[in-house]
Amino acid sequence: MIIYGQSDEPSPEIIKWDALQSILNTHSDSVYVINFWATWCKPCVAELPSFDSLSVAYRNKPVAVILVSLDFKRQYADKLIPFIQKNNISARVLLLDEPEYDLWINKIDKSWSGAIPATLIFHKPSKYHHFYEEEFTYSSLIQALPPHLKN
Repeated sequence: MIIYGQSDEPSPEIIKWDALQSILNTHSDSVYVINFWATWCKPCVAELPSFDSLSVAYRNKPVAVILVSLDFKRQYADKLIPFIQKNNISARVLLLDEPEYDLWINKIDKSWSGAIPATLIFHKPSKYHHFYEEEFTYSSLIQALPPHLKN
């Protein structure tokens, strides 16, 4: 993780498609909850506390919550970092620096229109794979998890 400025707070990693693709192709025992969002998207911002709460509540379980920002790379320091700090986001944040959306959206899920917020939840060993193009609340997010994690 990159450390930004003088703060000890981890900052978002700026990644390309190949780095995200390696996460999507993982075969670990963890359930991955990957949310695509942007600071300019009101429904995205409204649901972020639910993802952050999930990250905290499930930190001792095999659950990886990753928030993939689709903000512009040029807004990293002036907009994304302050937004994360102001909202005390503790979940892992990645900034996907791939402005040619048509080249990778269908690789996430063929049903994705490209609208955000969008969330992919998967668990490779069990072949659990669900894609949602909707806004989540904390309770709806818990319900979307694989059955063995809902307790």
